[in-house]
Amino acid sequence: MFSFFRKKSAPPPVPDVPPAPVAPVPAEAELPPPVAIEVPPAAEVPVPVPEAVEPAPAPTVRQGWLSKLKAGLARTGSSIAQVFTGTQIDDALYEELESALLMADAGVKATEHLLADLKRRVKEAKATEPAQVKALLVDAVTELLTPLEAALTIGRHPTTVMMVVGVNGAGKTTSIGKLTRYLAEHDAKVLLAAADTFRAAAREQLSVWAGRNQVEIVSQEGGDPAAVSFDAVNAGRARGCDVVIADTAGRLPTQLHLMEELKKIKRVITKADASAPHEVLLVVDGNTGQNALAQVKTFDEALGLTGLVVTKLDGTAKGGVLAAIALWARERAAGPVPVYFIGVGEKLEDLQTFSAREFAQALLD
Repeated sequence: MFSFFRKKSAPPPVPDVPPAPVAPVPAEAELPPPVAIEVPPAAEVPVPVPEAVEPAPAPTVRQGWLSKLKAGLARTGSSIAQVFTGTQIDDALYEELESALLMADAGVKATEHLLADLKRRVKEAKATEPAQVKALLVDAVTELLTPLEAALTIGRHPTTVMMVVGVNGAGKTTSIGKLTRYLAEHDAKVLLAAADTFRAAAREQLSVWAGRNQVEIVSQEGGDPAAVSFDAVNAGRARGCDVVIADTAGRLPTQLHLMEELKKIKRVITKADASAPHEVLLVVDGNTGQNALAQVKTFDEALGLTGLVVTKLDGTAKGGVLAAIALWARERAAGPVPVYFIGVGEKLEDLQTFSAREFAQALLD
């Protein structure tokens, strides 16, 4: 789901003069001077073909994407579906289902929860066929995952500031590019901040995405990530941007000193806008199974996550990890961390909003 709240009145036109100097960061932050906005050169911005800028109607795109999701989760779902090929509902069926769920990385707690819920549903429905049990399992998985559904809302603040984090290789920068396209399709003005200053390829990759989506980018080679984020927030507010997205360097949860760098970025963003960041999004690789759950817990403890983007669900045998995340989210004091988007490929349209029912059906149908 996606929600875009319009502002009550349009911002006045920006005069065609250089923007006013950005206020410096407080001295105690010890950050370098603000950096300038770099717009990708026109020659580097590829001219998209009509199909790229005029996507097919939403139902058609969604239907094609659901087919990809079902194909992507086939390795996970096939092992579970085999459980229901017999003719009896007995202890052996539940034992096989338990093994299949554990192999799909649903985790011990989520597996126990689903089995207990399923047995209750079977008893209440007076089911007699394994096929009926399978349908009831779809309902059980849907109910477990439903708290993860939520709309990413833009417009509650003059400029919504997003901080995107994740480990290297999870698809963080690519997901930012796809998210930028999503926002642009909803008429949102986006500014990107290349705060992964330690990896030149990350800045170049984000610059390419900025060019494809024809949005501006704040970048600085070898600069301080917090300084780049600070400058981007101020620049975004001055230019009337709807959204500022900060791409941060990949961090392993075990790299405590690097996790502290992320905390610093968040603190400095708050110096630029006391209410920001409004979204702290974690991008996780669906192929990592229970390790993905460990990442969610650690990043949430350090930064206070507001949403998840689960990538690379195509071809995974560990799609059950969403059940483990959902059960953990139920016990989280601050409430569930929603899964805003899930991805099943490299194309722009392969990142779509999360639906518990669609996921459960794709997993088990």
